[in-house]
Amino acid sequence: MANLFEQPRFIAVEGPIRAGKSSLAQVLADTLHARRLVEPENNPFLDRFYRGDPGMAFPTQMWFLTERYEQQRDLQDFTAPIVADYLFEKDKIFAYINLSDAELDLYNRYYQMFRAEVPTPELVIYLQASPDALKQRIRRKGVPGERTISEKYIEQVAAAYEHFFFHYSGSDLLVVNTSDIDFVNNNHDLQLLLKRLSEPVHGTQYFLPLG
Repeated sequence: MANLFEQPRFIAVEGPIRAGKSSLAQVLADTLHARRLVEPENNPFLDRFYRGDPGMAFPTQMWFLTERYEQQRDLQDFTAPIVADYLFEKDKIFAYINLSDAELDLYNRYYQMFRAEVPTPELVIYLQASPDALKQRIRRKGVPGERTISEKYIEQVAAAYEHFFFHYSGSDLLVVNTSDIDFVNNNHDLQLLLKRLSEPVHGTQYFLPLG
């Protein structure tokens, strides 16, 4: 990306499963010579949660919350650029979908303590995608653990993301509609997006590239 302005020092890329956030975060980290912060993996409860096993929602959620907190708590005094493939607040999106009222009350007590100790990105890139596009990408990717995710759950997650980012005001926000483009496999689409990211983002702005 051309250095036409001072790039944000902390960028978070967000979006529902298979929106392309990890791929874009890696490209941005390479382009900006930034440290990449990778979404915590190997949650020991996740596969059983996706299968619908009883009692798995709360431990799944708490594992993600504590791992994300431990990753980000030492970033307050960062100096090198950072690109994260998740926003800390995203954890709460899933908590509201997955937890009962009693579980959510306990979860929120920990969330509030943890959130106070992690930094806020200067720029968030929200990769928006329709439920149909997400379903197609999940089928195409063929990750074993993702095959058990119900279509209803994918629709719930996509709707929750839309609601969250419609009200988001924590930092500058670029909303990228990815339903009709494929910047993961199409270099032309990727270059269009990188060109937009070489320009400043103020407040909430939208990028709707032609597929």
